[in-house]
Amino acid sequence: MSVRMQVLPVPGHGAEDVVLDDDGQVWTGVRDGWIVRVSPDGRQIERVLTTEGRPLGLEWLPDGRLLVCDALRGLLAIDVRTQDIEVLVQEVDGQPMKFTNNAAVAPDGTVWFTDSSRDWGIDEWMSDLIEHTCSGRLLRRDPDGTVATVLDGLAFANGVALVPGAVIVAELGLRRLHRVDLTTGAATLLVEDLPGYPDNISTGTDGLIWVALAAPPDPVLTHLQQHGAPHIRSLVRRLPDALKPDPKRTAHVQAYDVDGRRVHDLQADATDFHMITGVRENHGRLWLGSLEEPAIAVIDLGTVSAS
Repeated sequence: MSVRMQVLPVPGHGAEDVVLDDDGQVWTGVRDGWIVRVSPDGRQIERVLTTEGRPLGLEWLPDGRLLVCDALRGLLAIDVRTQDIEVLVQEVDGQPMKFTNNAAVAPDGTVWFTDSSRDWGIDEWMSDLIEHTCSGRLLRRDPDGTVATVLDGLAFANGVALVPGAVIVAELGLRRLHRVDLTTGAATLLVEDLPGYPDNISTGTDGLIWVALAAPPDPVLTHLQQHGAPHIRSLVRRLPDALKPDPKRTAHVQAYDVDGRRVHDLQADATDFHMITGVRENHGRLWLGSLEEPAIAVIDLGTVSAS
């Protein structure tokens, strides 16, 4: 279904994720490390603080601090009033994380989060997809600070969302969503063969799992994953950027219920805003972030019917 999208500029490129506070203000992080706050109408924009890294996924902790998945610095907890930054997780099993990406937070403070790749960082995200390292992880930080690996061997682990009784994680490289039972730890496929590469995901106030589809499937990348020998993938990775798989412009989000049934399939004109990597539904409005754009965007769902 085609929908209209309002674009709201922010001071900085790559407003990758979005999260709302209790006052309806929208928070995002941009490429130069700054956390930005935007009023609900988009008219008031404030650079609040810098992580001195690269903020990606954002969530609120039960104690009121802002949880930041910083691709360069790890999992951070920030008091936005005092600007005090606590590093919660920087390494796992004695090894520094290379690509902290997205998270979801339980009411007791348990944090479920992803490290997208053991081999490549954010500046080389395409290299991980080309080489198909399958080295991404879903991790859990318990309230006492203990960190455990929940799901390993993921092809570019990305978005995380909590639903009753389970945590959902997006596997961008293979275009699918996994469901991990919170009681048994058993992992099953919730959705596969998505019509695009899933980035951040979130549970909306409507109870649906919203999925940002950053780009449509790339046939060259799919062929490399399925048929390319390791030395061929390595060769392609070393090619000039102009010869590598290139994400096509799109503005696409979907929503699924907890059983994996599609409820919404929304697309907008990608001329002025594309590569949606963050999505957050809040009482009938859909807030969007982008890894590439110097802006966030919003869609009014009031006129959008189930599709």
